[in-house]
Amino acid sequence: MSFAVALSRVSGLVREMVMSRLFGSTMPFDAFRIGFQIPNLTRDLFAEGALSSAFVPAFTESLQNKGKQDAARLANLVATTLILVVGVICALGAIYSQQLVNLAAPGFANTPGKSELAAHLTRIMFPFLLIVALAAQAMGILNSLKQFAVPALSSTFFNIGSVIIGLIAGVWLGPRFGITAIEGMAWGVLGGGALQLGFQVPALIRAGFIFRPTLDFSDPGLRHILIMMGPAILGNAATQINVLVNSNIASELIDPLRGANGSVSWLNYAFRFMQLPLGLFGVAIASATLPAISRSAVAENWEEFRRTLSRSLGLVFLLTIPSSAGLVLVGKAMIGAVYQGGKFDSYDTQQTAMALSCFAIGLAGYSALKVLSPAFYALKDSRTPMLVSLGSVIVNYALARTMVDVLQLGHAGLAVSTSGIALFSAVTLFLLMRRKIGGLYGRMLWSSLSKTVLATAVMAAVVWFLEGWIAWMPFIAQLAIAIPVGAIVFFLAARAFGLEELAMATDAMAGPLKRRLPFLRGKL
Repeated sequence: MSFAVALSRVSGLVREMVMSRLFGSTMPFDAFRIGFQIPNLTRDLFAEGALSSAFVPAFTESLQNKGKQDAARLANLVATTLILVVGVICALGAIYSQQLVNLAAPGFANTPGKSELAAHLTRIMFPFLLIVALAAQAMGILNSLKQFAVPALSSTFFNIGSVIIGLIAGVWLGPRFGITAIEGMAWGVLGGGALQLGFQVPALIRAGFIFRPTLDFSDPGLRHILIMMGPAILGNAATQINVLVNSNIASELIDPLRGANGSVSWLNYAFRFMQLPLGLFGVAIASATLPAISRSAVAENWEEFRRTLSRSLGLVFLLTIPSSAGLVLVGKAMIGAVYQGGKFDSYDTQQTAMALSCFAIGLAGYSALKVLSPAFYALKDSRTPMLVSLGSVIVNYALARTMVDVLQLGHAGLAVSTSGIALFSAVTLFLLMRRKIGGLYGRMLWSSLSKTVLATAVMAAVVWFLEGWIAWMPFIAQLAIAIPVGAIVFFLAARAFGLEELAMATDAMAGPLKRRLPFLRGKL
């Protein structure tokens, strides 16, 4: 599964690399980002966020207590409801795309044609919401059946498909049919989404889950999911309000060199880059954890629930804290090696790296949230994450305005405020979960966190010293030296400090090698 997630994230970087070479931080890409962000925000609201959190526990309970037939019927009910409800939302989103762009990025109106282009691209990409909602449900079913590889790989098909279809539609065939390059990439998003869904369908059929339109709003299982989704949608809405606020502010920023263009793109490139460790560690651990703790909650095995959740958080800290330090220390080299070229120049690299360093501060918080929020839904408590998310709106607005208006940090200040919200929400949910389930192995987690921070400090000191000697080298050469050295130093330091989670992480990564290479058994 880790390999599949890694492949997905790497292919996502390849997709962003193509976009950076073609468009850099120009006006069309700013417009594309907002055009993609609007249906993407709705996707997080209705699909991968609220739906997954409410559907997976209910589907797992139905599968365990009532059998596959009832679980399949529940899946069909949810899929049919999605097609009807989300289909209407897509239609309304396309009709009111200009109004949505004006709300999300009012600053675009100051640049002729920018707001109109963003609305046009939004109109093209809005159906992506329905496609990805169905893909998210398919992912939830397969994860509940302990089939993790196919859902994890499906994102790779989106990334590769969106690039290939986008290039065909916008670069190769586009000029013949009056389609611009940026419009072609928008159509590529739809094609990639269809591939992401289609790749999972054969696995669903093999597992005995074949879609049959079914509609019954009186069904207790469907009604339970819809009831659970209500607070989840409100909670996720708070998160999307935070994103909307930051996009709104970013659209109005004026860069000394680039003027009104650039800030939205730099933030996007940086956050997309951070999706690699976030997806590889946070999302992957959360995807494996949710079905396990859902089964524990159904069986009322609270000791196993606490142990599983605690171990998952320990792994999150072990993997994300050193990753954060690495992104801060060698972020510029990473951005330069991946993005710089074509229309993406050295100034873009500098500004994107600055945003990446600020986003990296909150990586552990982002990842912990991916584990903690679904844990509450497994306990059939959707109210607590909702209230924490709503509280984060006030904190985010205050932080964002302080960073931009008072401290004058520009787009980097928005990245800092995003990280601050992630850390605030993660700590709050952790404390509330600990109270709710009567403890969460706090001393063990604190010991693990302390040792991870110490090992990270040792690694950071070595890499910082090393960077002073290799800064003159090409970006790729800097990475080829700094990353392996940093990984080895962290491993040795963590081992010297007796970090227990290190053995779990090592076994998880070495397991596939041991299965394929028998002579490694007993050596890793």
